[in-house]
Amino acid sequence: VQLQASGGGLVQPGGALRLSCAASGRVSSIRTTGWYRQAPGKQRELVADISSGRSTNYANSVKGRVTISRDNAKNTVYLQMDSLKPEDTAVYYCKADTLYYTDSDEPVVAAYWGQGTLVTVSA
Repeated sequence: VQLQASGGGLVQPGGALRLSCAASGRVSSIRTTGWYRQAPGKQRELVADISSGRSTNYANSVKGRVTISRDNAKNTVYLQMDSLKPEDTAVYYCKADTLYYTDSDEPVVAAYWGQGTLVTVSA
């Protein structure tokens, strides 16, 4: 699985951005796609994720401001971020957790990361 993240940029506080994570390769094996972020000097943290069944999960810090969605026809997961704050400044990464079975019925679990996209919230 290959992931291509895009959509980052500079936005003023209170503004909005939509990030995209386009998947290619063995996309049918993707079970959950998540967006993570890493601010300078901080650990990478989960922002939101969405399962293949469209169940969603959000970090408390972004609830009510962020919406994760998926377009299966485009193999793309979106992160709509509204009411952005300076503390949302970070490099945002998408991650896909995959599961598939080999010809001999052995489960194979793997995680794939896209390249980061920088979001800067500043006046």
